[in-house]
Amino acid sequence: PRPLVWRAFTEADLIPRWLWGKDSPMTVCDQDFRPGGAFRWGWTLPDGSLMALNGKFLEIEAPARLVHTELFEMDWTGGETVVTTRFAEDGVHTRVTPKIVYSSGAARDAVMRTPMADGMEEGYQRLDGLLPEWA
Repeated sequence: PRPLVWRAFTEADLIPRWLWGKDSPMTVCDQDFRPGGAFRWGWTLPDGSLMALNGKFLEIEAPARLVHTELFEMDWTGGETVVTTRFAEDGVHTRVTPKIVYSSGAARDAVMRTPMADGMEEGYQRLDGLLPEWA
């Protein structure tokens, strides 16, 4: 159900259970979940270093739409991004549609050359397995 998927994307105690890729668990999830509230998320990489990002929640329309910014502390993505995530329920499933707007086409292309999309897919698969536990 959409309210459950919304919780998985917005509650600091649930996010680290699924939002990570192979060998890089989310170990930091600090957030002030409100419009204008800030957050810091971080993943411990296999070499023990932390890959962290900071952002701000711009718009919160529970349980349908979430807009936030992201900027990695070691800015490997080339500037701040704006992420709009929509949650649409069809009666059986909830479709999550993220739209990420990068600071430039070059920044987008650089991200696409990393394993980030694979890591996100792993996280979404993990989430699919966890949702029945949280229902």
